[in-house]
Amino acid sequence: MNVQDRARPPLQTYLPLLVVVGLTHSLNDFIQSLIPALYPLIKAEYGLDFIQIGLITLTFQIAGSLLQPAVGFVTDRHPMPYASVVGMLFSLAGVLGLAFASSYGIILLSAACVGIGSSIFHPEATRMIRNGAGARQGLGQGIFQVGGQAGGALGPLIAALVVVPRGQSSIAWFALAAVAAVLLMTWTARQHKVIVARISAAKSQLGANAGRYPARTVIVGLSILTLLMFSKNSYLESFRSFYTFYLIDHFDVTIPVSQLMLFVFLVSSAIGALIGGMVGDRFGRYRIIWISVLGPLPLTLLLPFADFFWTGVLTVLINLVMASAFASILIYAMELVPNRIGLIGGLFYGLNFALGGIAAVILGVLADSIGIVAVYRICAFLPLAGLLTWFLPRIEDARLGR
Repeated sequence: MNVQDRARPPLQTYLPLLVVVGLTHSLNDFIQSLIPALYPLIKAEYGLDFIQIGLITLTFQIAGSLLQPAVGFVTDRHPMPYASVVGMLFSLAGVLGLAFASSYGIILLSAACVGIGSSIFHPEATRMIRNGAGARQGLGQGIFQVGGQAGGALGPLIAALVVVPRGQSSIAWFALAAVAAVLLMTWTARQHKVIVARISAAKSQLGANAGRYPARTVIVGLSILTLLMFSKNSYLESFRSFYTFYLIDHFDVTIPVSQLMLFVFLVSSAIGALIGGMVGDRFGRYRIIWISVLGPLPLTLLLPFADFFWTGVLTVLINLVMASAFASILIYAMELVPNRIGLIGGLFYGLNFALGGIAAVILGVLADSIGIVAVYRICAFLPLAGLLTWFLPRIEDARLGR
């Protein structure tokens, strides 16, 4: 039996595992989206000002982003198959706390619990996707991204139908989502242990040093990937946070129409993430990063000058292309540091979260100063950062099934 034959077990794609982990990602991000949906209710109920509302967001973001690399670092050294279950239990406590909070302090603590739950979930779920996808890493990440984006998109819609008319305590019903996620992650943890055992056996036969790169290569690669993510996140954050205001200001549409257009944006992002992941399996991460970051430039330059119909068309096309970037960036980073999957997953999901928040603040300051339409004209040039892809180290895609 040759080396390729001995390496065959890790190449198997465990599709049921990928689908279930993607579903739990949807439930996790659905729970996260309940926090901002609750803001109008608790602002009136507790007499909060916007600074206090901002502190709730800050508490959640710090717990949900800064802890992720630390969790990934620890679980890389000391594997914890059921860590994701523990994370979901934190989220469950957070949901119940939000539902029955009697003070501002409890609301902050509950938001922190949801953030902690997310910070534990993402690194371990990333490891599951990595090991379960085998030779089809792009497909695995695509399924995972679609799950998260679907949950984040549906959360505010469902919350508007339930929480707004029924009040704060109705959030308790969404604890069922956390319970379902706990049960699903218990199953995936058992399946993952079996998969890891097979991969470990194959690695011991192939050699522990396979796939390692010099420290300089890793540092340069991760630095460029971070800059590419910041560019991509800044542009996409202009849609997530300000697209409705742009449509209302520029085209004088109604709030429901602007919300519908935002939903179209979110759906196109989810589809783009799945397509980009699968295409990356076939053509390589390096090419997909080029296309997904730099490729939308002509479209983004046209967007500020388009009428309402073509704004909708360009929005879909831009996000179909640009949303494909994250899966390829994450897989590229994992190829650079193949023995630190949890750390890379935690770092890049944490960065994805944190960089979006930083971009939102910067864009908000610009919008107050020069107007929302001018902001979109400036953001149109952000895809030029895709030229940095030229400096990425030329590493092989880990697609042994070639």
